[in-house]
Amino acid sequence: MTKVKYEIEIPIHASPRMLYQYISSPSNLQEWFADKVNSRGKIFSFFWEEVEEKAELITKKTDEKIRFKWLESEGDDSYFEIKIQVDALTKDVSLIVTDFAEDEDEVDESKQLWENQIDELRHTIGA
Repeated sequence: MTKVKYEIEIPIHASPRMLYQYISSPSNLQEWFADKVNSRGKIFSFFWEEVEEKAELITKKTDEKIRFKWLESEGDDSYFEIKIQVDALTKDVSLIVTDFAEDEDEVDESKQLWENQIDELRHTIGA
């Protein structure tokens, strides 16, 4: 089954360096993204309540982006990526989230989930 790729851009008032810490380190990810986050090498374990999901760290570029692939989706090209974008003129900072939904009907719900998570990040860092 082909998943549906989508992207959302969310403005956030924070420095790229600080944001990068919050999207890349397990201890900071667990402050806003999941209840608990562990990593062993390139494998990150994300816990929500009693459910564990594992993802492999695919790409990381300091102060720019991080990309994970859920281990359960080995057979497809899906991933999720959080990229920090700085507008060259205004210096406004945004997070660009790229993710995949199971089908077209789930895209809006998935975007809403990400927006809620980023709101939690804003609250955590006081942005």
